[in-house]
Amino acid sequence: MNGAPNVLAAVAPEDASVVQRREHYGEFFGLSPLPDRYGVVVGNCQAESLRIVLDAPDRRFVRVPPVHEMTAEEAGRLQVLVAGAAVVVTQPIRADYRGLPLGTAQLSSATSGAVLTVPSVRFSGLQPFQAAIRVPGVEEDPPIVAYHDVRTLAAAAGVPARSALRPDDVRDIAGDSLDELRTREQHIDVPVSDLYAAPTADHARTVNHPGNAIWMPLGARLIDALGLAGEVTDPGRPLLASVRSPLAPEVIEAWSLPEEPRAHWVVEGRAVDDAEVRDAHRRWYAAHPAFVDAALTRLAPLLSRWQHR
Repeated sequence: MNGAPNVLAAVAPEDASVVQRREHYGEFFGLSPLPDRYGVVVGNCQAESLRIVLDAPDRRFVRVPPVHEMTAEEAGRLQVLVAGAAVVVTQPIRADYRGLPLGTAQLSSATSGAVLTVPSVRFSGLQPFQAAIRVPGVEEDPPIVAYHDVRTLAAAAGVPARSALRPDDVRDIAGDSLDELRTREQHIDVPVSDLYAAPTADHARTVNHPGNAIWMPLGARLIDALGLAGEVTDPGRPLLASVRSPLAPEVIEAWSLPEEPRAHWVVEGRAVDDAEVRDAHRRWYAAHPAFVDAALTRLAPLLSRWQHR
């Protein structure tokens, strides 16, 4: 065959995914040259959405892997990248996270550039039934979606819980999550909690995946705080939208949303019935009883909202 060889076709599938990942983070891995002046955004999966709205042809922000995916080699590469960065935006990360020098203070000390912190964002006002948690000893996620429904968890433990809430309860749960967010923002440079004053369906795809209604104004705040030129970059597509949760009638009523209630999930563009998800999760909980016990202890405040009459 004429033409350039297909590199991915010449390697094993597991190696192909490594090649694809390195190409996706090409500047980070040195496959393409770094800009003369650049910034980085460090954190979990939310960091990439923030990077996208900050990045522009004359205001470059280099794509880096989320910290929970980084190897020791990649953590070392991040230290080098941060050392040369003009701007570092980071979520709060504890020192020696996963045994690697990825803590916020560790990264801040590695650069002479400007450093600003932003919160890791969780908001329960659109998914009052939902939690994204892990417990020690259970590393795998439940099937279909990696989110837990407190009603399904309660049923697995034989604990009574309502199947639906009143709009006032929805607003109370939203208030709880915003109180927690404000507490975490006390040592944060650029807050986000006030952006939830009037929630829309675009404010949260899931409990920990904010939509463009958060990323655009938060990006604008950072540009202003850093004294950078230009406007925030509109990605032209929904961010963090690979999974969308159901939209309950009481949520619609609580926030006077124009949308119709949605009883299904949307996973990678495919509608998935909530009953299918809950049935799969019930089976998973039956196989992981220790997770159920630990999760309900962690989620006791949320569960109490579902048990209140």
